[in-house]
Amino acid sequence: MDADVIVVGAGLAGLVAAHELTAKGRRVALVDQENAANLGGQAYWSFGGLFLVGSPEQRRLGVKDSFELAWNDWQGSAAFDRLDDEDSWAKRWARAYVEWAAGEKRPWLDGHGITFLPTVGWAERGDLRAGGHGNSVPRFHIAWGTGTGVVAPFARYAREASRDGLLTFHHRHRVDELVVENGAVRGVRGTVLAEDHAPRGVASSREVVGEFELTAQAVIVTSGGIGADHDIVRRYWPERLGTPPREMVTGVPAYVDGRMLDISARAGARLVNRDRMWHYTEGIRNWDPVWPGHGIRILPGPSSLWFDALGRRLPEPCLPGYDTLGTLKHLRTTEDIAPYDHSWFILTQKIVEKEFALSGSEQNPDITAKDRAGFLRERILGKGAPGPVDAFLRNGADFVTAATLEELVDKMNALTDEPLLDAALVRRQIEARDLQLANPYSKDAQVQGIRNARRYIGDRLGRVATPHRLLDPAAGPLIGVKLHILTRKTLGGIQTDLDSRALGADGSPVEGLYAAGEVAGFGGGGVHGYNALEGTFLGGCLFSGRAAGRAAAAQTA
Repeated sequence: MDADVIVVGAGLAGLVAAHELTAKGRRVALVDQENAANLGGQAYWSFGGLFLVGSPEQRRLGVKDSFELAWNDWQGSAAFDRLDDEDSWAKRWARAYVEWAAGEKRPWLDGHGITFLPTVGWAERGDLRAGGHGNSVPRFHIAWGTGTGVVAPFARYAREASRDGLLTFHHRHRVDELVVENGAVRGVRGTVLAEDHAPRGVASSREVVGEFELTAQAVIVTSGGIGADHDIVRRYWPERLGTPPREMVTGVPAYVDGRMLDISARAGARLVNRDRMWHYTEGIRNWDPVWPGHGIRILPGPSSLWFDALGRRLPEPCLPGYDTLGTLKHLRTTEDIAPYDHSWFILTQKIVEKEFALSGSEQNPDITAKDRAGFLRERILGKGAPGPVDAFLRNGADFVTAATLEELVDKMNALTDEPLLDAALVRRQIEARDLQLANPYSKDAQVQGIRNARRYIGDRLGRVATPHRLLDPAAGPLIGVKLHILTRKTLGGIQTDLDSRALGADGSPVEGLYAAGEVAGFGGGGVHGYNALEGTFLGGCLFSGRAAGRAAAAQTA
């Protein structure tokens, strides 16, 4: 055979699986349709957030977390409702993952040299119900080095294993078929793509120059999701989220095409929960794009006012940073705004300087470079918006600024095909909100949330602006941001057991076939259920990739 195990996909889950295999002396063929510059896949571009429970960083900031609280949050968010079928393994994966996040995960990451910022972010603050969706406490730990730093040790292990003769890279090899012999997966067939030296993330040639076949005792599929193929996203868009947008921006490189899902199904793997997906509502067009339709997600603090396409403030819990899919559902199912594919933030310069962060390793050069002094200087002590945010303010097609609200609304209307916003209506809503700031208490849910956030020292120091009137000239200028739907994650996929073995239609393992990462719904075919708590995508790749590598190593002993 060409290898003991073939790993299809050189992203984070594939690299972790390959490390587990080579660490036990197994020979690995790592196959990927992109060139060597793309080692690490989509994870390389991420912000590097990881979900941890009861961490030292949380304790230092006074955050009291526990497995019980995190598991309650996870179940409320996932809302598993297919327990006899598609969620049967997903819920078991979910509990195992939360146990890992509350226990072994942190020392395991330490062992690979992955460390974290001292602050802990509070992502997905929830739907305002104790038993519903969302994180009750801050759990979003950002790795020094962002996603690039999380990928780095596993990319290094792969290169070292290649030098030692245990791992063979097969770049520009696109898998078209899993080879099945006597009911067992024993290899892959596909096409060799023309050599292409495009930089990381840039769409590459699909010219075919040959064919290939590799054989092994087992195959691990770690090929990612569907986020770059808008047609597939629309095909599986669930009715519960209304109508899919006509236009979206793309949060992942073009190679995140979902091809291996149906290829795996043809080899006997069962695909589940394909109607579950995770797309963001705060997407903006990248003024300096890398891949086609490149969009960036704003990671908002809680203070920007959110308006629909017709200029009405969104209802709670559709607040910045609270309930991603709840907001998406509101925007796509409300009859008079569903025909429009955008919404709006209105905020002040004071808010953008304190609260705006942008997802992505390239949008956070200080953290990606592990520049601790630069992080402190720019994010905590500095004045003005961080450099990448300021670049969007100056160059971004979705940003407008103005000294007065009426001028701002005129500029916002200029960004759409027809003027949908009425300045008088917008002013009434902002003035009503501003009146709520006269006291340290309020009936406005968003103002309550701002004050709640500032009770947490991590938010008060570096994430949430001092409450102020949006129409206070001293806080200006005013800023309007046109927001798009940003495609990102596949929450369903290949159903797997806790050893990452792919399961067939009858529930039994497909011999020789494993799946990990996004192609497996980050474990079990949908570990997140309907909603993610954030910091759980990279973590799901790490956890499921580790399980697949260990199980395949045992099988090939």
